[in-house]
Amino acid sequence: MATTLSQPAEYRETIKKSVFLALAAPVGDAQAAMAFIAGHSDPDATHNCWAYRVGDHYRFNDDGEPGGSAGRPILQAIDGQQCDRVAVLVIRWFGGIKLGTGGLVRAYGGCAANCLRLAPRVEIVQTVRASCHCVYADLQWLQSRLAAAGAAIVAEDFDAEGATLTLDIPRAAAAELAQAITDATRGRSVLALDQQTGGA
Repeated sequence: MATTLSQPAEYRETIKKSVFLALAAPVGDAQAAMAFIAGHSDPDATHNCWAYRVGDHYRFNDDGEPGGSAGRPILQAIDGQQCDRVAVLVIRWFGGIKLGTGGLVRAYGGCAANCLRLAPRVEIVQTVRASCHCVYADLQWLQSRLAAAGAAIVAEDFDAEGATLTLDIPRAAAAELAQAITDATRGRSVLALDQQTGGA
């Protein structure tokens, strides 16, 4: 099961006098990944190498290091740690001793992997978007039942009769929750499943 980080993390290591600082963060999309990388790159460092993965979308950059020696190993560390929705930036301050291509691969990949290995992580739960209209008399029970199933209320729209809730529901709980709502409200409220909004 893929995981993402529950909060940003960092890991620092000195390898043959070069200082490597790995910074990792959870990201929701490519734009957030690029914003994290731009916001944390150090213009005074020798290299700011990075990679991110968000589902099937990924990018990496060697930032002047020999091709394939930095960005790709960082991406491989993300995949090796079974992470998704993650961006990793590894900053290098050159210490005067060249590491060679193999040494760079080990340094960048190793720092990224150690950063992710030590970071607090959470499982990515596959969700479906759904909506449900309920009368006011059922609203409190429904909110309690949704919370117990791990569903998140994305939006609420109130009218004269009740509320229409837009929800993100764990895919594994959706069918059982839909049946429970129909049964408990005697068909007054029906959970309408829409589309997948998240995934592993």
